[in-house]
Formats: sequence, structure tokens, C-alpha cells
Amino acid sequence: MKQIHDNLQSASPTEIRGEPAALPAGPTTGPLTPEELQLSARNHSMPLEALRRDVTPPGLHYVLTHFDIPDIDPASWHLRISGAVERALELSMAALRKDPAITVPVTLECAGNGRSLLTPRPMSQPWVMEGVGTAHWTGVPLAYLLGKAGVLENAVEVVFTGADAGVQGGVPHHYARSLPIREALRADVVLAYKMNGTELPPQHGYPLRLVVPGWYGMASVKWLQSIEVVTAPFAGYQQRVAYRFQDSADDAGTPVSRIRVRSLMVPPGVPDFFTRKRILAPGPVLLQGRAWSGEGAVTRVEVGIDGTWLPAQLDKPAGGFAWRKWTLPWVADPGVHELSCRATDATGATQPLEQNWNYQGLGNNMVQRVSVTVE
Repeated sequence: MKQIHDNLQSASPTEIRGEPAALPAGPTTGPLTPEELQLSARNHSMPLEALRRDVTPPGLHYVLTHFDIPDIDPASWHLRISGAVERALELSMAALRKDPAITVPVTLECAGNGRSLLTPRPMSQPWVMEGVGTAHWTGVPLAYLLGKAGVLENAVEVVFTGADAGVQGGVPHHYARSLPIREALRADVVLAYKMNGTELPPQHGYPLRLVVPGWYGMASVKWLQSIEVVTAPFAGYQQRVAYRFQDSADDAGTPVSRIRVRSLMVPPGVPDFFTRKRILAPGPVLLQGRAWSGEGAVTRVEVGIDGTWLPAQLDKPAGGFAWRKWTLPWVADPGVHELSCRATDATGATQPLEQNWNYQGLGNNMVQRVSVTVE
């Protein structure tokens, strides 16, 4: 491990990215492994009762950290912008805070959300369906800084490299992802130094992170340390090997990008501690939840009550890529009931009733089902 650490410390960002290597162990039908439980303990999901809030507090917002959380001194930290630009830039945090700032409400969701519900189960972070959260992100528009640097005409992508480093698939590297030029130059892509009006918490990318509205969370690189404009597609591990829809380990697959349409419900009533099954008194209940999509505005939410689908009332969305509240009154009769919800977006895409299975367990947006016992 010392040799790996030394290599990471001495290598340039390009060298660190390495060549693609093997994927993790294949899917299983067995119980959760110690490795999966360890990942689950390190990472953090959003409790579904937090869906009542328009904005998710930082401590309830989902967190996925691939490696260790870096301990960064903001006084000595600098952001480097280089590559296919007219002028390279090196910016301190003090300088960034003097630049024009925007605040964007964004729903971020982990691409692996719903993975543990798949059969057979892909081996990685075992999300159920709570790998999501919505926050107000404040910082400098990425397009503004790229404009200052002057992107050359032959540029095709922008590579973002974080300070977090480790080994995945046998490849030592810093976490790094790229965006096509057209996405990087969107007006709402932000280099954020505040979350919900306060300093970024360490687990959310302090002192600076990228936020890409509409894309799964893997694109929003945390603990940002460099931005490189490149003239050829980026082939780092997190781009070329991880985060791809594959039918099998041998399938080259297609890259994961925008968030598939999804809705979630606040489980009504109270839970049983161990099973989390819901217990509810009979009578009127207001069912509620949130829906979102990275492909277009949510246009419809339906609530299933014992297999009968009813249209929900939609509130006005908080932003182009922030979740939308839905509600539906229900009179709960005694007995056991199954509640569910499904959303449709402006492209016509609707959540499936069955799983979206793929080798890495990504983009599984099948409908949520909640069992309730009305006593």
C-alpha cells in the first residue's frame, strides 16, 4: 500500500487515471457480504421521512464517498484550470468568492440507488432507494471560469479531478470524471462552496465541489482540485469502466449520465423498528412524496392503492432539476394494503413496475412499494 500511496502522490492527474481494469465481483443471490455492510456503514442514505422537506439538511442528504474524505486546508488550497485553454488559471478560494455567484436548487441521486433491490444483486454500495437529496448549491458558474480561461475550438471534454484517492478495480487513481463541452458550458453547472447557505460539510466536498444538475451524482466531483480541458475523450476508470450500463462483465456498455424519472413516497403511519413495516390508524390520510427526472420536468405522478392507480396533485417545482412535491388524500380501511407511486416526465418516460437490471446495478428506478397495516 505504501508504494500505491507514493505513486499517487508523485503522479500527475493524467498518470493517476491509469488504464481500465477488472470490475468488482459479479452479482449474487446470497445475503449481504461484510464488504457491502462496510460500505453501507461508511456511506449515508436519506431517511424517507425527509421527503416532507423541500430542501434536505446536509446531515440527512445522501452521501457516497468512494475513498477517504480528504482533510483540506482552504488557506493553501488552489483550483487549477489547464489544458486546451488560451490561458491557464490558478485560483484561491478567496479569489473564487469574489467571482459572480449563483444558487441553484438541485436534486442529486446516486446512480446505484435501488441496487440492493435487484435480483441477482450486483456487488457494491447496497442502496435501497434512499440515495437522494435536494439542496441549494451556491458558487461560481463553471461556464464563467471556462470563459475566463478561453476554451480552444478543438476541445471536446472537461475533466474534473478530486483530492480523494484510492484503488478501485486494481487501479490507483484520484476520483475523476468528465463532461462534454456542451454540458460543461451550461449556465446552471456550478462550482459550489456553499450548501443550503452554509459552508460545504467535509463529506459533501469541502472546500469546493462540482454540481451538475440533472446528472446522477457521480458527475458532481467533490473536493475539486483541478479542471482540465481536453481534446480527446477522457478514459479514466470512473468514466470508462465504472458507471456504465452493461449486460455482463464483457459488455462495453453505455455511459450513465442523466437521472431516470423516479418518485418516492413518505411512508405513512409509524414503523416497526426491525422490519420498518408501517402501522396506521384507519381514516383519512394525506399520502405525499417527491418526484424528479434529469430528462425533463415531471408531468404526472400516479399513486397505486392495492393495484389501482390514481392521479396525484403536483406542486410547482422549485427548479428545473429539483424534485416536485405530490399529494393524494386516502381513506385507510382496516387491513393490509400495498401503496406505490410512479412518475412520468416530459419525454414520456414512466417508472417501470419491474427492475432495470444491469451488471453494475445502475439506474434502477422501478416503483417503490410500501406495505401498510391499518389497525
